[in-house]
Amino acid sequence: MKYSVIIPVYNRLDEVEDLLASLSRQTFKDFEVVIVEDGSTAPCKDAVDRYADKVTVKYFMKPNEGRSIARNYGLERAAGDYFIFFDSDCVIPEQYFEKLDKALEKHPVDCFGGPDAAHESFSDTQKAINYSMTSFLTTGGIRGGKVSLEKFTPRTFNMGFSRKVYDNVGGFREMFSEDIDMSTRIKNAGYSIALIREAYVYHKRRIDFKKFFRQVHVFGMSRITLKLLYPGSMKLVHWLPAIAVVGGVTLIALALTVSPWFWLPLALYLIAVWVTALLSTRSAKIATLAIPAAIIQLGGYGTGFIKAYVSKIILGKGRDINEEIMIRKGK
Repeated sequence: MKYSVIIPVYNRLDEVEDLLASLSRQTFKDFEVVIVEDGSTAPCKDAVDRYADKVTVKYFMKPNEGRSIARNYGLERAAGDYFIFFDSDCVIPEQYFEKLDKALEKHPVDCFGGPDAAHESFSDTQKAINYSMTSFLTTGGIRGGKVSLEKFTPRTFNMGFSRKVYDNVGGFREMFSEDIDMSTRIKNAGYSIALIREAYVYHKRRIDFKKFFRQVHVFGMSRITLKLLYPGSMKLVHWLPAIAVVGGVTLIALALTVSPWFWLPLALYLIAVWVTALLSTRSAKIATLAIPAAIIQLGGYGTGFIKAYVSKIILGKGRDINEEIMIRKGK
């Protein structure tokens, strides 16, 4: 078996159904799927059984311990030469494995990842959130964009590495941003990492702005944990959302108390977001929804970053004991 697809699942029955359907249509067939049910109260076993004759699939049920431990559980039971990780809310284009295999045959690497995109069937809000998560104007292109302020870092919505990497680096740690931690450990161990642009996935992401805010707020907080683990890992691009929050609040205060001209920089930025989203999605409605999505993207991440920076670095609290315990798991 060349590839093992490892997917941790927690109460994601409908998502697993869509994911397995897309995997059953792959033009390249030399892969298995390892589903690890992490203590779900609504198991996806019936969906797995429906696709058992269409795709090679292994199903495991275990107590709830977290997605990283579930991934490691799957790693221990996978047979492939390479391990591929998707989130359960992904849909995989039919030629994904065919394109991935050709790319690895041409340019072998130890660890790889691909970008994500919005499928035409996704809701307008999901498409707006996808724009916000992938646009240079909001994330600096760090998730596999053509223009980027940071070197590409594979993330577990679309990530893979060889068995050799796993044997030497080990599995995932149970922590927020565990995929960035894993990619950093792989890089620090001297293994090659590459972006394979043609091996993209459709990523449903959060379906509403409230859930999206909670997600990116945690991302911002976890960036400080990563800084504590890897002191040299913090880059300018990671500071930008926090700078945007402070700058935005300052401009609003000045616009309300000094001069309305201070609204201009904010207006120009939001116009730029609308125009680029319109060009990207060809939809005025999605472009309009991209404006609150961008504000939430920057505001959620920025406030999480500031909160954790003040608590853990300025006040010197560092990692609390619960984080220490989580970080040790999976070593």
